[in-house]
Amino acid sequence: MTRPHAGNDDPPVRPHAPTLPGEVIVRPTADDLIDAVAADLFLHAHNCVRSFESFHIALSGGSTPMPLYRRLMYDMNYRSLPWSGAHLWIVDERRVPFDDERSNYGAIHDLIVEHSGMVRANAHPIQAAEEDADIRYEHELVRTLALRGAGRDRLDYVLLGMGADAHTASLFPHSPALAETRRLVRINDGDAVTPPDRVTMTLPLINASRFIAVMVTGAGKRETIARVAAAHARGEPDAETINALPILGVRPIGGALRWYLDEAACP
Repeated sequence: MTRPHAGNDDPPVRPHAPTLPGEVIVRPTADDLIDAVAADLFLHAHNCVRSFESFHIALSGGSTPMPLYRRLMYDMNYRSLPWSGAHLWIVDERRVPFDDERSNYGAIHDLIVEHSGMVRANAHPIQAAEEDADIRYEHELVRTLALRGAGRDRLDYVLLGMGADAHTASLFPHSPALAETRRLVRINDGDAVTPPDRVTMTLPLINASRFIAVMVTGAGKRETIARVAAAHARGEPDAETINALPILGVRPIGGALRWYLDEAACP
């Protein structure tokens, strides 16, 4: 007997990639997306080590990238990522001890620093408890990157996420560090910052990077992606727009910007 055709047997309609600044990669699931990010990171890291003899990568914390970090450590396809030539930086940090479960470096240390085989001295945590943590980290960045020579003294790869309020790093809507135009690292505090206070890379540092990846997953971010796409369609964002949607302040100068979305995050 031939089974009657039912409408729900039709193949699902795939969402279109939203129009955002930079390139947009969409994959069906978060797991598929992890492979896309990992493959691009793997290639970029090897290219940088081949060209510059080192690879400076800045990683974000939070729930979205942790499965990616585990994949990089335990999937044999990515185990040969050149961690021995890497310098690991932290995009932002809460002002808590490293053994606090809210510490970004604590989580990244346990997953990557402990298992990658990288040179321990090339892991650069933010000493967030120090009063001048932002100044210290900025000096460490400038000093270390300068060793590469002129024209190479920038981060090679920055991995960002995006919150439901469109914040990225610890650059929250209407927060003080979001308006920074000269400093590379800032303490971000005040009423606009979700407690505890943070230390964060600023837009001038992020936008000077060679490659910026923005990884966004889940239906909880769909409305925010729609708002960001709508604002982008209106043209170059002004200060007011960036204050409301900080992710739109990510505009690399002489670098690449690539968004990675799963279908659930697409409007």
